[in-house]
Amino acid sequence: MIEMPEPTFRLLYERYFDHVWHTLRRFGVAERELEDAAHDVFVVVHRKLAEFDPERSARAWLGGIAWRVAADTRRRAHHRREQLDARAGLDRTTRAPGPDEVLAAREARALVEEALAELDLDRRAVLVLCDIDGASGPEAAEALAIPLNTVYSRLRTARARFRAAVRRLTLIRGAA
Repeated sequence: MIEMPEPTFRLLYERYFDHVWHTLRRFGVAERELEDAAHDVFVVVHRKLAEFDPERSARAWLGGIAWRVAADTRRRAHHRREQLDARAGLDRTTRAPGPDEVLAAREARALVEEALAELDLDRRAVLVLCDIDGASGPEAAEALAIPLNTVYSRLRTARARFRAAVRRLTLIRGAA
């Protein structure tokens, strides 16, 4: 957890906007919906900032808000009978890699995105919060408003299903 002074809206926005954006992508929010969804997250943050406990992880708190906003975004899209892109995005590197590195990174990112997309949304949320964003089990439980044992159960099965999906997709790609 990053030590920070009494959080202000501006501080949370400046420090975590990119994190929220990427988390929403990992939760399956389509590219065309990201700007609105990120805005919605920070509207909730502004509304609930007085309730935030600075002893808690800001990343986990924002992750929970992002999860609920992503679910609302998917529900609205489903209601409009739109198909959201279920593939999650990953952070881009900041240095200029060579062509081979770019290709390898794209292939790895696509593999991870496909494997994440095969997980049901509840397990994906726990896997993203814990294994990608680094939230602890208790932080994920609090962020998603689910029991701690449920977090651990979902995380265990999500990891196993993710590994199986990666193995299967790797075999398919190797055969192609």
